[in-house]
Amino acid sequence: MTRSTALLVGSIGVLTECSDLQRRAFNIAFEEHGLDWSWSDDEYRSLLEVPGGSARIAHVARERGADVDVDAVYAAKVAAFERLVDREGLTLRPGIADLLAEARLNEMRLGFVTGTSTRQIALIAGALRDEVSMDVFDIVTNGDMVSRGKPHPDIYLHALKEMDIPANRAIAVEDTPESAQSALDAGITTFVYAGRNAAHRPAPHGAFKIGSPVEALRERSRAA
Repeated sequence: MTRSTALLVGSIGVLTECSDLQRRAFNIAFEEHGLDWSWSDDEYRSLLEVPGGSARIAHVARERGADVDVDAVYAAKVAAFERLVDREGLTLRPGIADLLAEARLNEMRLGFVTGTSTRQIALIAGALRDEVSMDVFDIVTNGDMVSRGKPHPDIYLHALKEMDIPANRAIAVEDTPESAQSALDAGITTFVYAGRNAAHRPAPHGAFKIGSPVEALRERSRAA
């Protein structure tokens, strides 16, 4: 087995469990725009199969035959999410600090391979600054760097190229099956550290669903 030299953290949801705050932010935005939509836990859980906030809004609008200014509603959602984070805060998910430390101990390079906006990245970085610094990552991507978001592999291919690392030397950690597919299609060994709203769903074929990120990395290192 080839020794891995890079660990790619693939989504905000790998770092922090913020799915419910996101759901509440969507509902605030819908109310502000006069939309008679209110996503329950179960409905939002199923909608997570559509990656990306704007795409999710557009998907529901098409299903309901509604004429919606997707960009405006999404902007309101982002603003609502920022207010919720400022008020309630965020914490690092269990095991992530140990995972990053273990990767550095093994002299692995680190990437944060997210397709979200720079605004959201800055928000998350600020909320988690007491637990982790974005400076620990050798590369931090954002959605403006590629034309196609996840589940397409483009953002991972971009990160591999920028880091000058072959796919078979990298490990990706994702939190949903759709995002995991992005890494898999880039040829990367992929762990799925599922968030609360994806815990019930199977990992895509070829990915490894894990409970402890650091133990999964150690096991992979021992096998190399």
